[in-house]
Amino acid sequence: MTAGNVAVATGDTKMNNATYVRYEILRTFRNRRFLIFSLGFPVVLLLTIGGANQHKLIGSIPFPLYYMTGMAGFGTMMAIISSGARISSERQVGWTRQLRITPLRTRVYFEAKVLCGYLMALLTLVVMYAVGSALGVRLDARQWLVMTLLILVALVPFAVLGILAGHLLKPDSMGPAIGGVVTLFALLGGSWGPLSTGKTYVDIVRLLPSYWLAQASRVAFGGSEWPPVEAWIVIAVWTGVLVRLAVRVYRRDTARV
Repeated sequence: MTAGNVAVATGDTKMNNATYVRYEILRTFRNRRFLIFSLGFPVVLLLTIGGANQHKLIGSIPFPLYYMTGMAGFGTMMAIISSGARISSERQVGWTRQLRITPLRTRVYFEAKVLCGYLMALLTLVVMYAVGSALGVRLDARQWLVMTLLILVALVPFAVLGILAGHLLKPDSMGPAIGGVVTLFALLGGSWGPLSTGKTYVDIVRLLPSYWLAQASRVAFGGSEWPPVEAWIVIAVWTGVLVRLAVRVYRRDTARV
């Protein structure tokens, strides 16, 4: 938290919502560790593993395309959860307490977190697409656009999950917790390929939002129309449940202040 940010939050009663959102975005993109944590790891994986298998096929699908779509889901999930989870460190230093005595509405605070998460997710997608293109991935404009839009929709429950984590966990445990949760979701959801093709396993993972995030990224493969009604239901249910939990822990948290 910088002195300039404190001044904006506490000294200027005329601060508007757009001003706060702008400062929040600047803080996010100036945090090098956050950028490396959210963006660097999936990029390195795509370069090393995708590059080493550049001329291989998964069925009829070029390996770089297959792996790029998986890393797109994994990387955007990491970016959007990490953005919301930064609430934990802000709570520890008293930043959220300062904001609650300003004219800034609580809704705007959370909207700024979600917006920053989506901007980081978009940045991740741009970098992934650039690396994938360098490895030989070729899609038409419609395929790139549809894949991007579906990924952004499938990220909604993970944006709420990040906010929930920010109010539940302490900064010391945040890094391992996010890394473990995102890796588990990505692994079970199929971002790195299916763990099993058994009917029982598939029926279970289809209840996870990470499964549909992976499927959203793989719309670039063509084939059947996506998303099905089941995808919308799973995403909506997870989002609704996580929103209720996030509201509850936020109220409990603020009641103790």
